[in-house]
Amino acid sequence: MRLPGKLLFGLVLLLLLGAFYTFFVLNWSYSNGERAGWVQKLSQKGWVCKTWEGELSMVAMPGTRPEKFYFTVHSDKVAEQINRAMGKRVALRYEQHVGIPTSCFGDTRYFITEVVSVE
Repeated sequence: MRLPGKLLFGLVLLLLLGAFYTFFVLNWSYSNGERAGWVQKLSQKGWVCKTWEGELSMVAMPGTRPEKFYFTVHSDKVAEQINRAMGKRVALRYEQHVGIPTSCFGDTRYFITEVVSVE
């Protein structure tokens, strides 16, 4: 008769550990930085968890093939700033989060925190 109580305790403990882990990886950044280029695409995606997913085209040297930087935006305000800067050269400041347990929080590890216009 004690087995259901221990099983319930184990499940609750497992859920709490999972919630703590998810909270930790979403609030601790592995790295941060800045990437500059032209935003080519930004769209809101997701069945349940809606996030903004985008693509930045970066050119290292003239005449070379552009490198693509895929990113996620959680803030609607930042997504609006990116949409207004579409077609212009911008610098995107990001935080990289490693170990996120599900794609519900975004398709990439790179979360944009700020947009700066580059002249």
